[in-house]
Amino acid sequence: MHLLRRRTARLRLTVLYGTLSLLSGIGLLAILGLFTAGSTSRVHAAQQPAAGQSSQVQALAQAQARIQELQHQLTLQDHQLHESLWHALVIGSVVALAIMAVMSVLLGWFTAHRVLRPLRQLTAATRRISADNLHERLAVPGPLDEVKDLADTIDELLERLEGAFAAQRRFVANASHELRTPLATMRASLDVAEAKPEPAPPQTTALAGRLRTELDLLDRLLEGLLVLARAQHGDLPGYIALSLDAVADAALAAQAQAIAAQGLTVRHDADPFGAWVRGNQALVCRMIGNVIDNAVIHNAPGGWIAVRALTRPDGACLVVETGGDVLDHRQVHQLAQPFRRLGADRTGSDDGAGLGLSIVAAIAEAHGGSLDLHARDQGGLRVTITLPLAAA
Repeated sequence: MHLLRRRTARLRLTVLYGTLSLLSGIGLLAILGLFTAGSTSRVHAAQQPAAGQSSQVQALAQAQARIQELQHQLTLQDHQLHESLWHALVIGSVVALAIMAVMSVLLGWFTAHRVLRPLRQLTAATRRISADNLHERLAVPGPLDEVKDLADTIDELLERLEGAFAAQRRFVANASHELRTPLATMRASLDVAEAKPEPAPPQTTALAGRLRTELDLLDRLLEGLLVLARAQHGDLPGYIALSLDAVADAALAAQAQAIAAQGLTVRHDADPFGAWVRGNQALVCRMIGNVIDNAVIHNAPGGWIAVRALTRPDGACLVVETGGDVLDHRQVHQLAQPFRRLGADRTGSDDGAGLGLSIVAAIAEAHGGSLDLHARDQGGLRVTITLPLAAA
C-alpha cells in the first residue's frame, strides 16, 4: 500500500509496460478474430447450394434431393468444426494473453528497476552530501546519457556551493578581526582625547559620550551578526550536556539589575529532570540570554516574566512568557527574521538591532531544534525553544 501511495517511477513504468502489452495482445486477438470470421463466412457462402435451379428430368429428382441432403450435412459438420476451432482459438488466445500480461508486468518491473537504479544511486549519494562534506562529488560512471548529464550538473552545483560556503566561512573567520580593529582604534582615539592634561570642553565630553554609546551599539550589532553567521553555518564545536534550567537561572541572574530597575516580577518553574540537552555552551547560553534579554527590554514597568522548563518525549523545552499589549500574530511570526522589530510602539523601547530572536532561531536550528513565537490572547508574547534531549 505504501508503494501504491507513493506512485514511484518504477511502479508507473511497470503499469505502462503492462498496459501497452495488454492492449497490443487485445488488438492482435481482434484482428485474428476478424480474419477468422471472414474466412468462415466465405466458406459458408461457397458451400450454399444454388437457388432457383429447375429440374428437367424426373429421374434425377431423387438423386438431386440426396445430393442436397449430403451437402447440408457437410455444411453442418463444417460449421461445427469451425465453431470448435474458433472456441479453441479464443480460449488459447485468452490464456496466452494472460500469460503474456503477467510476463510483461514482471519484465516491466525488472526493466524499470534496472533503468532507475542509476537514479536511486544518484539520490542516495546526494542525500549523503551536506554542508559538512560539500567536497564530495557524485562522480557517476557510465555512458554519456541523461543520467550522466544530471549527475555532472549536480556536481557543478556542489562545486559552486562549496565555494560559496568556503567564502562565507572565511568571512566569519576574518570579520571579527577586520571589523573590530576600526572600532578599537576609535575607542583609543576617544581615550587619548579625554586623557589630555587640559580639561576638554563640555561639548567634546558630550560628543565623546555619544560616540561611545554608538560604538557600543555597533559592537553589539557586529557580535550579533558574527554569532548569527556561525550558527547558520553550523560552526558548533565542543558539544556538552547542558541543563536549560541552569542556563535560564544564569541568564536571569545576569539580568537581575535590569529586572529590579523595571520592577518586574519573575516566576521560574524548574523542571524536575533539569531539561538536559547537548550543544555548544557559548551559543546555547547566548540563545537563552537573548530570550531573557528580550523579555526584560520589551516589557512594561511593573510587568512580569514567566520562565518554565519542560522535558517532553520530543525534546526539552524552555518557555518564556511576558505580559503586555495584544500583538499581531502575523508580525510576531516575522520576528525570527533578521532586523525585524515590532517597534517602539510595542513597549516604548527601541533598543537593539532586531537580531536577538533571529540569532535564537539560528542557534536552535543549528542544534536540531526550533523556535516558536506565539502572541498570547491575553496580551504579550510566548517564546518556546525546543531542543533534542541529551542521551541518558
